[in-house]
Amino acid sequence: MRIKKGDTVKILSGNDKGKTGEVLEVIPKTNKIIVKGVNVRKRHVKPKKQGEEGGIISVECAIHSAKANIICPKCKKATKVGYTLEKDEKVRVCKKCGASLK
Repeated sequence: MRIKKGDTVKILSGNDKGKTGEVLEVIPKTNKIIVKGVNVRKRHVKPKKQGEEGGIISVECAIHSAKANIICPKCKKATKVGYTLEKDEKVRVCKKCGASLK
């Protein structure tokens, strides 16, 4: 997967189209990502222990990684990710400006 935990991404399609957020979790087995503030659902929770409160909480759900593009820290645009070799290491680069991504 070209998207890593901690990247800032822009959502390309769906109900949250145009929103940006940080990637909280990456699930490579299903090609999905969880982005902060995107695809938020309400979850009804029962109290598990005595004295604990139940209620309705907001939870970010996973979206497909193809619906998100990384925002380049240099040019501040949503871009695809390319790869180059630098000192025998594979480095992610911005396809628009060529800057390396962390």
